[in-house]
Amino acid sequence: MDECLESIFEVLQEIERDIDVPKNVRARIKEATQALIEGEKSLALRIDKSLQKLDEVSTDPNVPMHARMQIWNVVSTLESIQ
Repeated sequence: MDECLESIFEVLQEIERDIDVPKNVRARIKEATQALIEGEKSLALRIDKSLQKLDEVSTDPNVPMHARMQIWNVVSTLESIQ
């Protein structure tokens, strides 16, 4: 499971660094990443909070298709962990 989370962090960081992704979207991706990192809550709660933020981002019409596909893959992986 740690490997899954590591790969999720890598994908989210890749989206954050992508200059083709609008700044407001990158900021929300960063919030989703931070939601996963918050240490005091249980993993299920952190995943749920991150999924909520990623769901908001995935419906944003300004998200480029390649980033949207990456977000959907991350959401799918997080749902399988949960």
